[in-house]
Amino acid sequence: MQAREFIGSAKVPGGAELTLYRRGRDFMIVLEGNELMSSRMSGSEEALANLSCDRLRGRARPHLLIGGYGMGFTLRAALAALGHDGQVTVAELVPEIIDWARGPMADLMAGCLDDPRVRLLQADVADVIEAGRGTYDAILLDVDNGPDGLVRQANDRIYSARGIAAAMAALRPGGILAIWSAAPDAAFARRLARAGLAVDEVAVRARSNGKGPRHVIWFATRRAA
Repeated sequence: MQAREFIGSAKVPGGAELTLYRRGRDFMIVLEGNELMSSRMSGSEEALANLSCDRLRGRARPHLLIGGYGMGFTLRAALAALGHDGQVTVAELVPEIIDWARGPMADLMAGCLDDPRVRLLQADVADVIEAGRGTYDAILLDVDNGPDGLVRQANDRIYSARGIAAAMAALRPGGILAIWSAAPDAAFARRLARAGLAVDEVAVRARSNGKGPRHVIWFATRRAA
């Protein structure tokens, strides 16, 4: 097997260190020895965008918030699914993630960050949510491996009852909060239900060819006014 080539590392503010490796044409971002994301497996990240956009079908000028950028799979899929009048705000806390996207992973980025429909913020997505009352038609979250602060402990607030309430306030009526997870989490599903939300839990495959591990996406809908 071809050896991994070290490309760079980045300290997550208030969290652990991320490391970017390349093996042949594949890239992987590693957190404390565990592979956090890989260019070989994009299916569930793409599903996060595609299934969200399906639920927004018919909305004029939909505005999506994506946190964070990762390897750009969710952003590229969202841009392909949205019409020309759609808008996507991307909140990415770690500046090196964007540097890697524009540098060694430029081919993988495929120009998505330069799309005129995209607004890029170097920010904590939790802060963006709290500042965005009634702003978004969908909030798509893939900042940890599930609904807990794996990458940084402060991310726990996103998945708390208060964080869920903040997300609902940032959505327009009928808007969708979509959260990606590497595995089921019954306690988090109950937390969404206790918030009085209409929740749909969907299992998706990690690879775009329908193979690989099963991941989970929760879709929680803000009730229409």
